[in-house]
Amino acid sequence: MSVIHELLFLYIWILIISALLSWFPSSSGGALASVRRVLFTITEPVLRPIRSILPQPRVGGVGVDFSVLVAIILLEIINAFI
Repeated sequence: MSVIHELLFLYIWILIISALLSWFPSSSGGALASVRRVLFTITEPVLRPIRSILPQPRVGGVGVDFSVLVAIILLEIINAFI
């Protein structure tokens, strides 16, 4: 069972890194863009259903995406029950 805990812990960190990288601009061909594409491929299957359910509040005219926060909370709850 500890392998599952470690994988969930790793996925949470991938979500955090992906969220942090979204704050930085990147060119379409740089190394950062490649990392972002890989992280997007890994995280989007979990985040897309959450985004479809969760409304995006607007703060100062900008939409705020709380799907990463919700995913982390859900993964922590799952991790606690396993």
